[in-house]
Amino acid sequence: MVQSNSSDLDVAVCEVGLRDGLQMFNTPFPTAEKLAWIQAERAAGVREIEVTSFVPPKLVPQFVDAREVVQGALDTPGLTVVALVPNLKGAERAIELGVHRLNYVMSVSRTHNLKNVRREREESLADFKRIADLIRTLPEDRRPSLLGGLSSALGCGYEGRVPVADVRHWAMAYAEAGADEIMIADTVGYADPVHVKEAFRAVMADVGSLPVSAHFHDTRGLGLANAAAALECGVRRFDASLAGLGGCQFVPAATGNIVMDDLCFMLDAMGMRTGVDLEKLVAVREIVARNLPGTPLYGALARAGLPVNYRTPAAAA
Repeated sequence: MVQSNSSDLDVAVCEVGLRDGLQMFNTPFPTAEKLAWIQAERAAGVREIEVTSFVPPKLVPQFVDAREVVQGALDTPGLTVVALVPNLKGAERAIELGVHRLNYVMSVSRTHNLKNVRREREESLADFKRIADLIRTLPEDRRPSLLGGLSSALGCGYEGRVPVADVRHWAMAYAEAGADEIMIADTVGYADPVHVKEAFRAVMADVGSLPVSAHFHDTRGLGLANAAAALECGVRRFDASLAGLGGCQFVPAATGNIVMDDLCFMLDAMGMRTGVDLEKLVAVREIVARNLPGTPLYGALARAGLPVNYRTPAAAA
């Protein structure tokens, strides 16, 4: 059941705007338009999209259509469908629908975890273990992959800098509990490239062959620099958001994710194959613009366009 990234890619990118971005908006984004966004971005070459969250709709009404969005996304050929699951109940709903990858998030920062999911970190880990145990009871062809996300791993809007030792501790706890992948997230855009290298190298040494991916926000303008630093460490899967949508409801100063279009351009210019058609990807922004009028849409590539006579390095080789 789980779809894997093809060997023809050097770096995998996952669109998170439909979840991490839209959770910030009270105005409903129509289900049909969400599906249009998913289909257009897949047509542009993005192979993995986090399409929704299985949080209770009363908490985030934007995701009241989670079932319909997942069902439509699963009908999109070649797409790995990801959903955020906050707890065992959410995981059960996602598994029932056939989601390919479950994204479970807990915060390394105790304060942020209490505000975000109203639980101690130990309680969050125990719930993660229950999800991992549930997955192991399923037939192999029905098992989604389970991503253990470490939110506020590189800094917290309440506690400040998060010790690397804490990141290592909770990453290993995830690994021992049955995670298929560890995601290190700079949820409030606190990190810098030196900090990123320290944390990622330590965690990657601890967890060995277990994949480690990255999720950066651009609050202080260092998002792409941090992504480049993680790339140097060997990270080959990144979250990003079209037009830089996103943020954190519980930290007012936190801004959006790194811009998907700019991330793909940076990787492309470095000769890294993402499978993404840059011009088609930028065009998808029109769907976001017409449904979120007046919302700032970020991105240097969309503003300036491709350089004159630019050719994708992989194609030019």
